[in-house]
Amino acid sequence: MKPTISGNSIEKTFQSVISNGLIREEDTVVICYDLSFLEERIRHLISLFPPSAIHGIAMKANPLVKILTLCKTLNVGVEVASLGELVIARKAGYPPDRIVYDSPVKTFNDLEYALKEGVHINADSLMELDRIRKLKEGLISESTVGIRINPQTGVGKILESSVAGEYSKFGVPIKYRRDELINAFREHQWLTGVHLHIGSQGCPVEMLINGISLLFDFVKEVNDLLGYQQITIFDIGGGIPVSYSGSATPVSMEQYAKTIRDKFPLLFTDHYSLFTEFGRWVHVNTGWVASRVEYVKKDLGINTAMIHAGADLFLRECINPKDWQHEYSVLDKNGNLKRGQDINPYNLAGPLCFSGDILAKNVDLPAVEEGDYIIVHDAGGYTFSMWSRYNSRQTPRILGYYNDGVRFEILKERERFEDLIHFWE
Repeated sequence: MKPTISGNSIEKTFQSVISNGLIREEDTVVICYDLSFLEERIRHLISLFPPSAIHGIAMKANPLVKILTLCKTLNVGVEVASLGELVIARKAGYPPDRIVYDSPVKTFNDLEYALKEGVHINADSLMELDRIRKLKEGLISESTVGIRINPQTGVGKILESSVAGEYSKFGVPIKYRRDELINAFREHQWLTGVHLHIGSQGCPVEMLINGISLLFDFVKEVNDLLGYQQITIFDIGGGIPVSYSGSATPVSMEQYAKTIRDKFPLLFTDHYSLFTEFGRWVHVNTGWVASRVEYVKKDLGINTAMIHAGADLFLRECINPKDWQHEYSVLDKNGNLKRGQDINPYNLAGPLCFSGDILAKNVDLPAVEEGDYIIVHDAGGYTFSMWSRYNSRQTPRILGYYNDGVRFEILKERERFEDLIHFWE
């Protein structure tokens, strides 16, 4: 399976975008998703794990309803991190037994709604378990319940996306709360699952495997102490890093799945219900962004391409450029891929009114001119879902396509001014 979408493929597709009249004067930014590639990645993921596994694709990576609906047709589930995401998942048609509900701050009302819907809930704390207990006394629910455990395996190279250090706002720390966790399973027979998530991007596979190992041993200990298998659900979370560079070798999902199967074969049998929560791996490499160049400022030793995509779409990249780096291409106004290298590098500056709104600095590119398009590769996840309302920019037109632009679908239309005004009313 290809690791990402090549510049030549994007060139061919963008020429089809132009010829089909899908980029208008007002479309200064267009987000494009290769739906054929998305389907391929999901089918590949399913093939590597047991047929009974529930793959809760993390909605936070890409919450577009038409994308969610497409994913649902491929027999995967969805992981949601708020009541809003849960409502969207149900609206998109996901059945309750295909929804995994994670959030560190679920209210009583949130939990009551989830229990009535019958979705799987991963409690984030011992206090949340107590809320669930109180609610379950007054209603009948089909929900299964697990608890998120912090295996405290350490942090990866990106601190902001690592969530399994000695301290984390997520989960119950296993080193300090082990006895309390064991007692929780003793007291609540309906507590039948465990959940872990090490981090998203920047965490080596060895760290992910170590986290699974710590919880696997804990689960065996609990079930042995209880004298029967109370814990039947094992949620390994997501977190496998992806490549944002065509020159880098991405982490192999095949090898990751094989390592889990070899080290913990029971997870690949009907002894456990296995859950996964991959979002970045599924979505990031399947999308790209095209932003029109409005101006090119030329200064001593540096050029600045003023574009229409910045921290509104690429918040992490602008705030922490050292750890979040994309590849970039340049297309002319007719969609032809430019080649060569300008004598001076480029800064790619976004449209927002603060100095940190620079997507990338000192990028070697072909000569960029007004009216060209900057292509941001590998932007299919954690981009539009993190859209910023700062400066009241309209959200862009979003396109889905099959087979390098043979067929297009408008996944979301460019926001109208009346919708923008309504947001602030």
